[in-house]
Amino acid sequence: TQEMAEPPELRDERGEGAPGAPVLASPCLADNRLNLDVYPDGCSHFLQLLEQHQGELAQVEFVRLSSNDPLFGTALGILPCLQNLKSLVLKGGHACDEFGSWQPGSLTSLPPDFGNLRCLTHLDLSFNRLSTLPSCIPHLQSLRALLVSHNNLEALPEDFGRLSKLTYFSAMRNQLKGLPRSIGELAALQELDLSANALECLPEEVGNLHSCTELDLSGNRLSNIPDSLANLKCLQQLHLHSNLLVTVPASLASLPNLSKLDLRNNCLRAVPPEIQTSPFVHLHGNPLGETEPSPQPDEPSARRLQRLFLASGEDSFTVTSEGCKVLLACGIRFCFPPGAASVPLCIHFRTLAPDPQWVKLRHHDVLLSTVLELQPHGLEFQQEVEIWMPFASPQTLHQREVVIRTFSGQSWSDLRTKVEQKKKSKKHVACCRVLHFSWFLVVSRLVENECKVPAEGTLLFSSVDPDIKVIFPPGVTEETRSVKLQVLPISAEEIEEIMSDTGCRASSLLYLSQDCPVDFLRPVRIQLPLPPGVTGLNLDRSRLHLLHGDLHGQTWDDITNQVVLEFTHLYAIFEVTHFSWYWLWYTTKTYIGGIAKKVYERLRMYQVNFIALQRKKDPEQVLLQCVPKHKVDPVLKKLQDRYQGPEPSDMVEMFEGEQFFAAFERGISIDMDRPDCVDGRLSFIFYSHLKNMKEIYVTSPVDRKGQAVKGQVSFYRGEVPENIPEEASRRRKGPDSHWLATLPIKLPRLKSRSSDNSSPLNSFSFPPLNLGNAETGYLTQANLLSIARRVGGDWQTIGLNLGLTYQQIERIGYNHREDLDKQILDMLFSWAKQNSEDPDCVEKLIRAMKESGRQDIADEIEAIIELGRQKYRESIRRVGLEQESSTEDSAVAMV
Repeated sequence: TQEMAEPPELRDERGEGAPGAPVLASPCLADNRLNLDVYPDGCSHFLQLLEQHQGELAQVEFVRLSSNDPLFGTALGILPCLQNLKSLVLKGGHACDEFGSWQPGSLTSLPPDFGNLRCLTHLDLSFNRLSTLPSCIPHLQSLRALLVSHNNLEALPEDFGRLSKLTYFSAMRNQLKGLPRSIGELAALQELDLSANALECLPEEVGNLHSCTELDLSGNRLSNIPDSLANLKCLQQLHLHSNLLVTVPASLASLPNLSKLDLRNNCLRAVPPEIQTSPFVHLHGNPLGETEPSPQPDEPSARRLQRLFLASGEDSFTVTSEGCKVLLACGIRFCFPPGAASVPLCIHFRTLAPDPQWVKLRHHDVLLSTVLELQPHGLEFQQEVEIWMPFASPQTLHQREVVIRTFSGQSWSDLRTKVEQKKKSKKHVACCRVLHFSWFLVVSRLVENECKVPAEGTLLFSSVDPDIKVIFPPGVTEETRSVKLQVLPISAEEIEEIMSDTGCRASSLLYLSQDCPVDFLRPVRIQLPLPPGVTGLNLDRSRLHLLHGDLHGQTWDDITNQVVLEFTHLYAIFEVTHFSWYWLWYTTKTYIGGIAKKVYERLRMYQVNFIALQRKKDPEQVLLQCVPKHKVDPVLKKLQDRYQGPEPSDMVEMFEGEQFFAAFERGISIDMDRPDCVDGRLSFIFYSHLKNMKEIYVTSPVDRKGQAVKGQVSFYRGEVPENIPEEASRRRKGPDSHWLATLPIKLPRLKSRSSDNSSPLNSFSFPPLNLGNAETGYLTQANLLSIARRVGGDWQTIGLNLGLTYQQIERIGYNHREDLDKQILDMLFSWAKQNSEDPDCVEKLIRAMKESGRQDIADEIEAIIELGRQKYRESIRRVGLEQESSTEDSAVAMV
């Protein structure tokens, strides 16, 4: 769903933190604002302030607390005492579970005396556990902005219309099934966001929202909308995508101010021509022009499913009992057959970076995709749903198979998977069928052969090597049990390369497992081919060893003398009663267990190189990547036009899913506040078939005006994972155990300037700016300079919400690291130059201020725009050019 702008929080003349606001004594109190949701123990700070600075606390007008805080309940009871409160934010979502999902806050209701906060104009209760709207809220007669998104609301109270001053209301991502008729009494409401709910119909009274400019009803279950929406003459944007609409009223096309009507992904087979021809209407993903198919008694599946195409910004869609096919922007596809969902159901999805803390790979597994999460979890469909997931091509992985793996909340399991390669794009996709939604990923594993073993016995052989057989005699078990067989082929060349000994030979590795913890009642007969080059004719029995490995391959025991070995010309045959790893070795070595551990460890490792390249046009941008050895040359060739740098590092070995770090040293530094920065080092997870790459903006505390900085980046191993063999762990201990490689980084000397005033930031000699258009109003250079004085320390957040990249923000911060004013001006005017031709840039600036929590600046911009409109109208009247049409009145001239 498309998230709407943050609400118009406050329009107080003085504004948040404006001059004239009381300055409070505690360092946690900034003017009249108290932002404690950024602290892990913010509520504890709040209670301490109450005890130590009660008088100053009573003056606070703006409070933010995290409802994930353990002391939130205690702090909640005290808040009604702050009678001067204008803005109150009690949001959850400040904590994550082990899978990276945001945790809702603990708020389930509000104390009744909250209704006495007569100054409160902005209330945000998002990301909590509200099932009903607190009864005190309709009593907040000054309330102008209310946010209750991401809760569990099923209905709004009948007296909701009492909030007569409400201008913004967001209840997205709830479970609303209907709206009270009193919602039409919200005469001042300008923006209404009810996206991602379960609305099936709308009351006619919605048409009484005459001030509404933006209405978002996307991601619901609406099959039609009332004709009364045509009364919303101020409406500019109407979002109705991802519903079940079969008709839309033609009168919507006549709304005078409508600039966007989003009807994507509905069930519209026909729309009125005045809507279909309007340039502001979006109809993609509808079965336009198709006739309703008549059901065929002998072909119930002949009905063509509705197709939904979701853009990159969307994260949900609605499925009905008719079924549908869905294509996500990332290439993931779903097919819901008719009857899979008995009632309309809103599906939410997201992709996650794999975290080795909970994405547990088995030995010799290779990860081929990111993690896909589908919600709701646990809900059972009436029919199986198809999921198609793209994955990295496993070209170097032979005699293996690709499967989709799913997480139940407790453990991972593999699904029956079909793999295809698209003809045009040559991309690989994996398909599975499921009845439940949870987490999914694609892995390459050793080929798995499985059979059921009854009391009568059976035969199981490997599809990788049919000469590997397991024979279950009659009476081997009382109850049927399931047995799995996997084979890891090993060539003579691999053993020779690892051992540097042409005399050593080893068979393929055999792994057997079963679903029963009890050993078999009778011995199971296993046939293994003899190691390469060894036959029954030249066999020296004293050199042949049968090894048994534990589940993790860390212990290998020589069981040659514990079993009866039989030989044919090509095979060794033996009997066992329990399952694990089995391996035949042919060598003159005596301590075979230690050798097997070493070889097994090396078989799980990947030989990789590290690269560190700098962008040619911007050497402060550094690309770091860990590349498997066979991919180094193609990667460098692809990057050579834009990047330059030293030769790749020497080859090192890493395990799939192993963590490593990059540290910039000797005069090179990075932003320590990055979410992937741990103790000053960048964190990476190595996956052989995924991109282990990051592009970093680096800085230096050294003055580069007189000299270049010759620094370096070093790579270090993380903590040794639990499942790495003991031998590998032992090698990594010691003073330099974690170091992997070091590569040089050089930041060139900065070019000297003729004078300090040569910088455009000092004089701001930009061309005259007139941002916006005649309908939305204009902002000039002088207006931007006035706005910049109000921004303060929020400039980075505002810049990101304006669309500047993280690298641009880092560069601005570094270029003016000792001058906050220049950082703000550079950010604002960089954005202004990039967007000077965009007619909607003023609206985007206002929206970015709201999203950054700076409603005071948003109000100031809107006041400037309105003042310009008034001046223009007065100038028209003075020269006698005023006309009836409002078209010219909307033009704005500003100085």
